[in-house]
Amino acid sequence: MGKPVLLTVDDDPSVSRAVARDLRRRYGEDYRVMRADSGPQALDALKEIKLRGDRVAAILADYRMPQMNGIEFLEAAMDLFPRARRALLTAYADTDAAIQAINVVDVDHYLLKPWDPPEEKLYPVVDALIATWQAAGDSPVEEIKVVGHQFSPASFELRDFLARNQVPYRWYLADSSEGRRLLESADADPQAPDVIPLVVTPEGEVLRNPSPNELATRVGLATNPTEKFYDVIIVGGGPAGLGAAVYAASEGLRTVLVEQQATGGQAGQSSRIENYLGFPDGVSGAQLTDRARRQAIKFGAEILTTRKACELIVKGSARGVKFEDGTEIAAHAVVLATGVSYRRLQASGIDDLTGRGVYYGSAAVEAPACAGQEVVIVGGANSAGQAAVFFSRHASKVRLVVRGANLEASMSAYLIKQLAEIENVQVQTRTTVCACLGEGRLQRIDLKNEDTGEIEPVDAGFCFVFIGAAPLTDWMDGVLVRDEAGFVLAGTDLLGEDGARPKGWNADRDPFPLETSVPGVFVAGDVRSQSVKRVASAVGEGAMAVTLVHRYLSS
Repeated sequence: MGKPVLLTVDDDPSVSRAVARDLRRRYGEDYRVMRADSGPQALDALKEIKLRGDRVAAILADYRMPQMNGIEFLEAAMDLFPRARRALLTAYADTDAAIQAINVVDVDHYLLKPWDPPEEKLYPVVDALIATWQAAGDSPVEEIKVVGHQFSPASFELRDFLARNQVPYRWYLADSSEGRRLLESADADPQAPDVIPLVVTPEGEVLRNPSPNELATRVGLATNPTEKFYDVIIVGGGPAGLGAAVYAASEGLRTVLVEQQATGGQAGQSSRIENYLGFPDGVSGAQLTDRARRQAIKFGAEILTTRKACELIVKGSARGVKFEDGTEIAAHAVVLATGVSYRRLQASGIDDLTGRGVYYGSAAVEAPACAGQEVVIVGGANSAGQAAVFFSRHASKVRLVVRGANLEASMSAYLIKQLAEIENVQVQTRTTVCACLGEGRLQRIDLKNEDTGEIEPVDAGFCFVFIGAAPLTDWMDGVLVRDEAGFVLAGTDLLGEDGARPKGWNADRDPFPLETSVPGVFVAGDVRSQSVKRVASAVGEGAMAVTLVHRYLSS
């Protein structure tokens, strides 16, 4: 196998030669630098590379090209080399248009022309592209095979678990020819209970309707701690938890992060986050999560998956958590970053259809099945808007159903503008879902106009719900002080009007910021009372919590 390829595409010969020259000067020893003058020419080159069995590490494409622009080319290139990293070359005058167009393709960076000096403006970007490609790997992936039913809650949950943990798998319907072959080979009756979904590992091991913990163990995810005692336990793997893990581990603390399902939380399900510092062209929640997870592991943090904390333990100076199986881990300090869950939609028939066309959060694994269909998205915050943009690329029509009178009160301006420019997205304000109907799967949704009381039936096979935020804090009841909605109180919010400290507080000081009613137990992110529900603030609180852990340990 030859050297990995760095491919640059630009219809301006002088620019094409210049970028190829700069790339060879820095990367020529380890990579083969190729250039093309048009999108079609570059695609022909990629096909030849594919036939030879060589790898492509990164592709840099000019935004403005005749025949096929940079966005169209990168979209086609993804089909040939999905793991190659992608960057868009653009002139300053086209920056806004390029950023808007980037929403169509999952691009890693954009570069302004000219990029002089390359040591400051070109090489750092290409270094990041190569590092990401090397971390993800481009060797043949031995995929897990999953056989199940299209509208089966168990099948959906398993696929969603694998996707959110970035475990490669191939999906087969039980009634497809390949699905039937796999079932027959495994001597599995698809009509028998506890058989579907069926999982076949690359080693040929067959798992019938496995639990998340069993599946995690088989696919190589860590589920058991390596130690009994740590410096800090972080509960929750969303942006706040990952931020805390990165900073704690990088500063030498023995760190373990406990996650019930998959790192990333709600942010990890976002199709594109565009208002996060340092990503002017946006970043998908999955990309951001993957980078943060790898960063935490690089510094030595342990990440445990499929472990649900069910009790907060306080024993002398030790703080710890107990899991559902009765096992415990302890530490000097605990950071709670459990986030929130979407509230259940109150509509007739919805419970029977959850997982059968009705989903909470952005179920990206269902995107291909939405092709040509009408999709309903419920909610008015950023997560709902991002989902509407994402599913508009697959569905024939997307209805964004919002209870409020407008989007301005709950959604970022940039996202409102995007939605207004997408032809197949319809925003319906002052509207609620009153019923979900269907035999075995969602087939119709009844929408109610809250002003007129009129009921509108909509033929839709998919409904994605993004309403409200319920804190995941029931397991802390009786140990920590929470507000009326269940969010955890911290810092000065714990003090009475007369400055009195919370009941049971045994430290000779007031609680630190982010410190809960138990000294040494901190809270960060959406689960904290009065927190700002944004990714950046959650990451910041996670980092700040680690600073306060240091203060606690030295006090």
